[in-house]
Amino acid sequence: MDQFAVWAQIESKPGKESEVEEFLKSAQPLAVAEAGTTTWYALKIGPSKYGIFDTFADAAGRDAHLNGDIAKALFAKAPDLFVREPEIDKPMILAAKAPGV
Repeated sequence: MDQFAVWAQIESKPGKESEVEEFLKSAQPLAVAEAGTTTWYALKIGPSKYGIFDTFADAAGRDAHLNGDIAKALFAKAPDLFVREPEIDKPMILAAKAPGV
């Protein structure tokens, strides 16, 4: 079972919602290419609020992801697309129901 996760919350600037959604969708192939990323979800939480939730088997996979292409692109786009820089948390998974668990 994966025990490591990343929870990122972002809020789009007014009128930038579709650009944020396209950016998040475009990041999916990058997540697929990351060997240490087990699951990756881009979420719409509300009209201008979004999140990214990822899981990892170990801290090394999580650290690689946080220093990888998606994170670099997220922070590079922040001034143009987001109200503030993304809020990044690193929760630990205590229990899960998932395929193979």
